[in-house]
Amino acid sequence: MIPQPDRKRNQGMNGFLIANKPTGRTSSDLVVFVRKRLPRGTAVGHGGTLDPEASGVLPVCVGTATRLFDYIIDKKKTYVARIRLGVTTDTQDATGQVLERRPVDVGEAELKAALPRFVGDIRQVPPMYSAVKRDGRRLYQLARKGQTVAVEPRPCRVDAIEYLGSEDEETYLLRIDCGKGVYIRTLCHDIGQALGCGAHMRTLERTAAGIFRIQDALTPEAIDALAREDRLAEALVPLDAPLEHLPMVRVGERSRHAVLNGNALRPQWLDRPAPDAEAVRVYLNDEFAGIGAPQPDGSVRFRAMLYRPEDRP
Repeated sequence: MIPQPDRKRNQGMNGFLIANKPTGRTSSDLVVFVRKRLPRGTAVGHGGTLDPEASGVLPVCVGTATRLFDYIIDKKKTYVARIRLGVTTDTQDATGQVLERRPVDVGEAELKAALPRFVGDIRQVPPMYSAVKRDGRRLYQLARKGQTVAVEPRPCRVDAIEYLGSEDEETYLLRIDCGKGVYIRTLCHDIGQALGCGAHMRTLERTAAGIFRIQDALTPEAIDALAREDRLAEALVPLDAPLEHLPMVRVGERSRHAVLNGNALRPQWLDRPAPDAEAVRVYLNDEFAGIGAPQPDGSVRFRAMLYRPEDRP
C-alpha cells in the first residue's frame, strides 16, 4: 500500500501524483494537464515516459519531487500487453502500417514455450519509431522520412513474462516485469519472429512503476475533481515513499544551517556511520531533506536538495 501523505513530511505541493494516463495522450500532455491545476510556478514533470497509445501508471513529480527523478526512473515496471500474432507493422504496434501478414499455425502451447528465451538479460534492437538517437537525430525522425539505419542491439533485462490467457486464436495477454530500456512492442515483435508467424503489440497498459500501482492511480477526471475541491495536495505521495530502498542517515537541529546550505555533513553529526552505498536518504530530525552520497572520509555530500532558497537562513 502507498504510504499516506504526512503534512510534516510533505508540506505544500511537493510529492508524487500517481496518474492513470489514458490512451491517445502523451506523457507531456498529462504533465501540462496537471500543471494547469496547481499553483502558478509549481514545478511538474513525469517519472518515465509512456507512449501515446499506451495507458496506465504515470508518476507525476510535483514541486521538489522533480529533483528526485533520477532516483525513481530505474525502478522495475510491470506491463500487460496484448500480442497479436500473424501481423507485423513498421512501428511494431497497432498504430503502424502493416508490413506483412502470415498464417498463424501456432497456438498457446508454442507461445508459452517461446517465452522463457526472452526472460533474463537479453538484447534488443530499438525500433525505428523510437527516441533513440543516431548521428544526432532521433530514429523516429528518420523513419518518418522513410529512412532506415542499422541500429546496434542494446542490453536490457526482462525479469518475468507471465501468460495471462487468450482472446482469440491470434491474440494473447502477457504480463511483463522489466527494468529500464525494454521496448515491450519490440519484445512482442521478437516473440512473433521466434514463432515464425510475426507479431505486433496491439495494446499496452503499465500496471506498476516501482511502488506506484494502477489501483492507486487517478484518472484525469479524478485529478480535475480534486483540483476543483482544492484537495489535490491530499493525493500526493510523500517525497521519500518511493525511495525507501535507500539506506538513511539523520542529523539533528545543530546541523540545520549545513543542511539548508547544502554543505557536506560531517561524520560526527550523523546518527550512525554513513553506510557503504551510492546514495542515502538524509533527514533533518524527522524531515526528509534530500539525497546524499557517502564519502571516503565518512561524511555525506548532497546530490539532491529538497529545501528551497526561501527555507535558508
